[in-house]
Amino acid sequence: MSRPIIKPTTLKGFRDYLPSAMIAREMLVDTARQVYRSYGFSPIDTPSLEHSEILLGKGGDESDKQLFRFLDNGGRDVALRFDLTVPLARFVAQHIHEVGTPFKRYHIGTVWRGENTQKGRYREFMQCDFDTIGTTSNASDIETLLVIHDLFERLGFSKFTIRVNNRLVLNGLLQKLGLADKSAGVLRCIDKLPKAGPEKVIAEMTERVGATAEQAANVIDLVELKGEPLAMLTTLESKLAGNEAGLLGVARLRELFTTISQAGVPVERVELDLAIARGLDYYTGTIYETFLGDLPGIGSVCSGGRYDNLAELFTTQKLPGVGASLGLDRLLAAMEELGMVGAASTPAQVLIAFFDANHLGDYQRVAHHLRSAGLPTEVYPEAVSLGDQLKYAARKGFPAAVIAGDREFAAGQWQVKNLRTREQVTVASADLIEHLRHTVG
Repeated sequence: MSRPIIKPTTLKGFRDYLPSAMIAREMLVDTARQVYRSYGFSPIDTPSLEHSEILLGKGGDESDKQLFRFLDNGGRDVALRFDLTVPLARFVAQHIHEVGTPFKRYHIGTVWRGENTQKGRYREFMQCDFDTIGTTSNASDIETLLVIHDLFERLGFSKFTIRVNNRLVLNGLLQKLGLADKSAGVLRCIDKLPKAGPEKVIAEMTERVGATAEQAANVIDLVELKGEPLAMLTTLESKLAGNEAGLLGVARLRELFTTISQAGVPVERVELDLAIARGLDYYTGTIYETFLGDLPGIGSVCSGGRYDNLAELFTTQKLPGVGASLGLDRLLAAMEELGMVGAASTPAQVLIAFFDANHLGDYQRVAHHLRSAGLPTEVYPEAVSLGDQLKYAARKGFPAAVIAGDREFAAGQWQVKNLRTREQVTVASADLIEHLRHTVG
């Protein structure tokens, strides 16, 4: 009796990645890694599973609801990490005596959230984080923005906006309005402003959070303030006069905008957006969200901020931090929509056709030579018809194929076919590497 065939399916919110998608993902990861390293950030890793108490209550009620949480075989209450920041807080509390401060780390890993799926957002996804731990210096907040800027520029984007705010500004306003004890609820309402609009946000603040209609309207008036950043900060100084926390936030933002201008960041790429609140409870200072100019509707593709109190849940040592996270899958979806992702399903650039079975050793010798010169090369595994091999090369997205038989080997030549233009030329063996570099470049 034959076994029943199991229907191959994936869970909702989870996905397989075909080679073309993985090549694009690895390109993003490699670029992020290069940028992070260029600023001196070092790699770490942490377990996918944590004790549930490590994760619970760190990202707000919504994050707690989205945890993949269960009892393991030993009866321990465990959960899959929902981001890489909370595990970082636990990590530094355990290992700060080994790594020292300031500690600059990057972490590229998978996280899980049981949320509703949407375009570019899944229940299992990868984050590419970088953080600086052990300093409250505004220089680290500014560097965080510079890293984000360099990352998107290196990825090939010219139209993007990094929106910044500071929780101290928002907290100062709420203190002046008598809403300090309701700050968490108010900040979550503010986060909904772009989608819900001011009327619905005011209604939610009054009905669910307990603010008066006047208090809610004053909050909206501030967060909808627009204009040139330094002029906005002057207005904020007036509105927050007498509030120490709020004025500190203004001063930090002023230094940020002054410094990035001196560093050469184009002014149009950074915007002061007082409506950015970042609903996660652990943010305490500067906050960042990055939007693509050609696809603003896809949402933020790189977010983060300062969190000065998170590690205090695990240690009495003061370990403030600041950092950001690249939303890899959401960004990849955007790049696909913008036509920035190639269709190639192979990382190799050159296919050597298996034209003559008697020359397998020659093909492998030349392939080794090409790889040593930095040209990823594949040798076709079977001596089938040349037409079939070229169809394979075109389907996989090879830029070039090289062909040689007895006649070419005797003459010290190769036939090189440009699979983009369909042009085929004869190239001397001595010139093969240089010609291929030009062809696949």
